[in-house]
Amino acid sequence: MADKGKQSGAIMDISSIAEGVEWQAHHAEQAGATGTAMVVRALMALEDSDAATARRIFSWTGPIIKDAMPLRINGGLHNLVLTGEDTRLGDVYGGRVRDQAVADALVRELVETYDTRLLPWLDGPPQTNEAGRSASLMAGLLWLAGRAGPKFEMLEIGSSAGINTMMERYFFDLGGVQAGPPESPMRIVPEWRGDPPPATSPEIVSIRGCDIAPVDPTDPEAALRLKSYVWPEATERMGRIDAAVQLASERAPDVTAQDAGSFVADALQRPQQANVMRVLFHSIVWQYVPADQQQAIEAAMETAAKGASAEMPLAWLSLETNRETFRHELVVRYWNGSDAQGEPHLLACAHPHGAWVEWLEG
Repeated sequence: MADKGKQSGAIMDISSIAEGVEWQAHHAEQAGATGTAMVVRALMALEDSDAATARRIFSWTGPIIKDAMPLRINGGLHNLVLTGEDTRLGDVYGGRVRDQAVADALVRELVETYDTRLLPWLDGPPQTNEAGRSASLMAGLLWLAGRAGPKFEMLEIGSSAGINTMMERYFFDLGGVQAGPPESPMRIVPEWRGDPPPATSPEIVSIRGCDIAPVDPTDPEAALRLKSYVWPEATERMGRIDAAVQLASERAPDVTAQDAGSFVADALQRPQQANVMRVLFHSIVWQYVPADQQQAIEAAMETAAKGASAEMPLAWLSLETNRETFRHELVVRYWNGSDAQGEPHLLACAHPHGAWVEWLEG
């Protein structure tokens, strides 16, 4: 078994297939997805398979966890169930099969039978852009609104289907503090731990995002692909995708096909509306941004921060994995040209899919 005490930096750099598969399976178990854990562990039963999918898995040269390789193929296997093409894994995901050897044999049979269909699922990382993460992001806006004014221009990188670029249309109950339209079909009500966030009234003036390969949530096939990446045990997450599809059908999210680095550079050069805070935000995506683009974004934000003022404030809001603790942390930095000079504020820790938020800011 992978060392549970391994530091996150080392976890992200795991290149051993066996160690990466076991770590991912253990992580799924900890999140209550025991069926998904069994399916992930069953990947080791493919080691001597001649299937092209199996050969690609066991010749993987990148970091297993950072690349989310086990979750890529799990998405393909789950898709077989969701499409009805082969539903046998439903018994594993549903907890009706608990024998790992049975799961091993079934996964091997499925990979060898649907080899051509499953192979392309390894081409890119999972795209979920989970709506539950917007609980933390909205909490961050509640906090910022008490410090830099209530109006925000929101810019997201790694938007996937743009699910979180519709957050101004969601209803939130965050520890008793409510925000958003009460009639919204998207209701974000996580388990709240600690004090509630500030009861302010943030107003999202505009919100848009980018992705190198945007997903159209109103396309039934694309929506089904999004669901395929959701762990089957998480039925509430499935419902949130349905709610996001409904909202996207009413008004499409504003997501451009562009890499993160150039999107941020372009956005920061545009004129900014006075007394509207410009906010770069992202959630569980930074690890997928290439290093050169990370550096470009950091440099662009540093340059923009020098021009920030009380009338033209700037912020960087992120829910990302702390590589030292492996906690998913909500961190905000903001600049207003005077008292706020970009110091990082750790506001909360959260479940990676938004099931709970632990507020840390006093």
